[in-house]
Amino acid sequence: MTVSTAAILLVTVLVTTFISGMFGMAGGVIFMGVLAALVPVASAMIIHGAVQMFSNGYRAWLWRSHIDWSVFRRYAAGSVAAVALLFALAWRPDQQIVYLLLGLTTLLVWLPKRLADLDIQRRFQAEGAGFVVQALNTVAGVAGPLLDLFFVRTAMTRQAIVATKAVTQVLAHFVKIVFWSVPVIAASGTADLPPWWLFAAAIPLTMLGTTLGGHVLEKMTDVDFKKWMRYIVTAIGAVMLLKAAGWM
Repeated sequence: MTVSTAAILLVTVLVTTFISGMFGMAGGVIFMGVLAALVPVASAMIIHGAVQMFSNGYRAWLWRSHIDWSVFRRYAAGSVAAVALLFALAWRPDQQIVYLLLGLTTLLVWLPKRLADLDIQRRFQAEGAGFVVQALNTVAGVAGPLLDLFFVRTAMTRQAIVATKAVTQVLAHFVKIVFWSVPVIAASGTADLPPWWLFAAAIPLTMLGTTLGGHVLEKMTDVDFKKWMRYIVTAIGAVMLLKAAGWM
């Protein structure tokens, strides 16, 4: 990895963790898009997973008193089935498919309520979220907009939404790292894994971005939080679809 590529990625880490610190999502989609443009898909997934796992873990720690652990336990149960299925299929997408999946995923925030009246606090919905979100996150790299569908209509506060989503995503990104690392290590050992120093440099930037984003989150209202989350994610999705079509 060149110095210029690493510098771009580290700046992106700071910016995107700031965005995720505010909305609990969106930043991960941007970061995945940048990674897919600069490094091979497997490396992109591993880097994204490691950075996002730490970012979400730190965010979950900051807002730990707001985590709904009942929702997380049910979500984790659904994730187990998804993990088993993914390892059985062993399918991994190329760059264009990743962009397509990212773009289509963001459009889910506009799915009419009558077609998907989702609420992660309802019976069996956390388990369903765990299955579909884990599957999509593992193959596309990001599933925040899909996960958001299960949270946006709940009675939870913005702090509880951000905190609970963060802890579920720690699990999701850990699984993604394992899923994409196994074939790389099997083929060439650890030589083709991303360099350790990149992660060492990224960790303090994720903490800074997450902390700054959290300060902005505190100043927002619940109404503004949910409204802006949709518009920002949609704009990002449009860019991803253009890249998938080869127009950018």
